[in-house]
Amino acid sequence: MMASAKLHRTQSLSENFLRYASELRSVAECLQTAQRSEEGSVKTVAIVCFSSSSGLCGAFNSNIIKATHQRVAEYTAKGTAVMLLPVGKKIADEIRKVPSLTACFDFSTMNERVEKGDAYELACKLIDHLLKLYAENKIQRIELVYHHFKSMGQQVISYKPLPIQKPIAGPLQEDLITEPTPQELADILYPKQLRAELYATLLDASTSEHAARMMAMQTADDNANELLQELTLLYNKTRQQSITNELIDIMGGKIAS
Repeated sequence: MMASAKLHRTQSLSENFLRYASELRSVAECLQTAQRSEEGSVKTVAIVCFSSSSGLCGAFNSNIIKATHQRVAEYTAKGTAVMLLPVGKKIADEIRKVPSLTACFDFSTMNERVEKGDAYELACKLIDHLLKLYAENKIQRIELVYHHFKSMGQQVISYKPLPIQKPIAGPLQEDLITEPTPQELADILYPKQLRAELYATLLDASTSEHAARMMAMQTADDNANELLQELTLLYNKTRQQSITNELIDIMGGKIAS
């Protein structure tokens, strides 16, 4: 019941915020004509991986841990270094256990702040930190690894790259007027778009977590009820057999006497 209540709340937050993120994305797409090309090859990629901070949600955490290991292995095979930024205590604990994995910055409690209403501020800090790393040429790409909420019974592992390169504003349509200039407006909207994309992903992952926990609890409840019925039937059969044996003993004693 608690997971169901949290699910409906985060799902409502996610749907409402997606409208804002979608409109912001459409405005940014109207302004830009191209992305700035990456200078050189991608030497380091920052992977933000989203898990839960508690258990009892089925294979939710094990799937994201497996996907993160797989993604790290793919980049390592290409000769690309990986920086991990865990969101959620379960994935943060897993990274600490593996010597070959290191977390460059810990935002493991950010998913817990969704219910308290201040997760967006932490998402902004995470984006600002990533932009600083990009400005210092310590990373050249950002990728999000998370569960996408597709339905109550299906949460899909997804990989989403963030457009870290600043957009190049081009000529606008005749019916569009901007103030300030298109390039200045694109530069203003650029960090806002990244923050919106990250926060929308956080809400999506939180919704998936509560859905997975609700389904896991429902399955556990069904299994417990099924086991209770089987044990009740076994108890009744054993009790009936005991009564039958006692009656046979009594009847056998009377016949003998």
